[in-house]
Amino acid sequence: MNAWTRFRLKNSMLLAMVGANLLSGLSMDILILQGDAPPSPAVLQLATFLDLTFIPIVFLVAVLGVIRYERPIRRYLRRQSAGRPISGNLTRKARRRLLNEPFMLLMVSWSLWLYGTLIYAGLFWLSDAGPLEIHRALFRSLSTGLTTVVVAFFLLESILQKWLAPVFFPRGGLSRTSRVMRIRLSVRLGCLLLACNVVPLLSILGASLRIVAVASDQHELANMIRRAIITDTVVFMVVGAFLVFLVARNIAQSMDEITRVLKHIRQGDFDHRVRVSASDEIGYAGDVINAMTEGLKERDAMRHSLALAREVQQRLLPRVDVFGCETLQIAGRSVYCDETGGDYFDFFTVTRDGSRQIAFALGDVSGHGIASALLMATVRSALRQRAALPGDPARIVRDVNLRLVDDVQESGQFMTLLFFLYAPDTRTLQWVRAGHDPALLYDPATDRFESLKGEGIALGLNGDYTYSTNCHPDCQPGQILVLGTDGVWETCNAQQEMFGKRRVRDLVRRHAGSDAREIRNAILAALTAFLGDQRAEDDITLMVAKLDHNHQP
Repeated sequence: MNAWTRFRLKNSMLLAMVGANLLSGLSMDILILQGDAPPSPAVLQLATFLDLTFIPIVFLVAVLGVIRYERPIRRYLRRQSAGRPISGNLTRKARRRLLNEPFMLLMVSWSLWLYGTLIYAGLFWLSDAGPLEIHRALFRSLSTGLTTVVVAFFLLESILQKWLAPVFFPRGGLSRTSRVMRIRLSVRLGCLLLACNVVPLLSILGASLRIVAVASDQHELANMIRRAIITDTVVFMVVGAFLVFLVARNIAQSMDEITRVLKHIRQGDFDHRVRVSASDEIGYAGDVINAMTEGLKERDAMRHSLALAREVQQRLLPRVDVFGCETLQIAGRSVYCDETGGDYFDFFTVTRDGSRQIAFALGDVSGHGIASALLMATVRSALRQRAALPGDPARIVRDVNLRLVDDVQESGQFMTLLFFLYAPDTRTLQWVRAGHDPALLYDPATDRFESLKGEGIALGLNGDYTYSTNCHPDCQPGQILVLGTDGVWETCNAQQEMFGKRRVRDLVRRHAGSDAREIRNAILAALTAFLGDQRAEDDITLMVAKLDHNHQP
C-alpha cells in the first residue's frame, strides 16, 4: 500500500461527506437564483456573509469530530501499510466504526443543516428581512440538508463497497459484525424515493408559493413558475441520474460477483469466493454462499475420501464373486446403500489334517458407513488370520470374538456372523452361528428347506462366551445353501411390503437346476424389481453355495 492509496483510504469518507454538502449547497443556490423569486440585495449580502463565515466554522468542527471518530480506522490503515501486526481488538473496533460511519456522517450532515436552518432563519428574522426571506432560508437549509443526506448516503456506500470493504474485510463477513447499522435495500429505496420524488416536489412547491407572493401580474407569474419548473427539473434529473447510477453500480457489482461464483460452483469448482463488500441483504447472501461453498468443498473432499474408502473396502471382498472346486461352487455379492458398509462375505481355502477345506463366511456389522466398514475390515483380517491356524470353527470364532471385544467394548458396536467350513473329502459341513439369521439349506431331491440353526451371540458383546460347532454330515449333490443379511429379507417396496424369505425360497426352488451364480443373480434381480424406484435403506449381501460332485471349476 503506497502513500497515495493510504491517504485516499483514510480520507475518502470524509471527503465524500464534504463533497456531498458542497454539491447539495450548489444545487440549492442554483434553484434559488435561477428558479425562484429573486432575493433583495440586502438579503443576498447577508446570506453571502453567513455562507463565508458560518459554514466554514461548523464544517471545521464537524471535520475534527469525524477525524476523532475515525482514529481506530486510521490506526488500522497505518499498521497495515507498515506491515505491522494488528490486534484483534483494533480490528473489531475499526470494522465496527467503518460500518457505522456512513450513518454517523449522515447524522452529522443533517444536524449541521438543521443548525443552519435556525441560524439563517433567525438572523433573517432579526434583520427584518420579511416572511418571504425567512421562508426561503428555511427552505434552502432543509432542502440542502435532505439533498445532502441522500447524495452522501449513496456516495459513502459506493466508497465503502469499492475501496474500504476489500481492505477491512478481505474475506467478507460484513454481515457477521455485531453492533452495527445495516445499509438495507429498503433504506436505498427510501433514499431514492426521497431524492427523486419528495425533495423535487417540495422544491417546486416552495418556489411556487414564493413566486405567487412576489409576482406583480399573471404574465410574470407564469414566466417565473415556468423557469422554476425547468430549473428544478434539470437539477433534480441530473442529481437523480447520478444517484441511480451509483445504486445500480453498487447492486450490479454485488450481483455480478455472486453470479460469477455460482457459475464456478455449478461447474464443480469450489475454490472461488464471493468478494463481499456490503452489509445489506446481498452482502449477507454472499457470506452465506461463501459458507455454503466451504461446506460443499468439505463434502466434496469427503466424497472423494469415501470413494477411496469404498474402493479399498471392495478390495477386501473376494476378487472374484464366484469360487469353485470339484464339489462346491460359491457365488456372493454385496450392495452397499452408502459409499461404504458393514456387510461382509468371504471365501478361502485352509488346510486341516493334510486336506484342503473351504472356509466361507457372511457377516453384518451394526449400522453402516465408515465405522461399520472399519469393523468389517478388522473382522475379515482376524478371521482369515485365525482360520489359518489349528482349531475347530467354534474355537476360531471364539478367538475372533475375544479380539473384537477389546476393540469395540466402548463403542457399542457388534457384528453378527455365519462361519462355515466344508470338507470336500468327507462332504461334511461345519458352521458356527454368531447371532446371525440361520442359513437356508435346500434339497431338490426332497424339495425341503432346512434352517441351519445353532446357539451363539453376536461378536463384540461378551469376550467370555463359548461358541459351539454345528455339523451337517454327508452333504448331497445338488443341495443349495443360501446365506444373506437382513438387507435381503427386510427390504421394503413402495407399499412398505417386505421381500421376505418366502420369495427367496420360491426363487431357489425355481432355479434349483442352475448353478450358484445364476441362482444368486436371479434373487438379486428379483430384489431390484421388487424395490422399483425405492432406494435400499440397508446393505444387501447374498451368498449362494451349491454342492455338486459333477461341477468343474
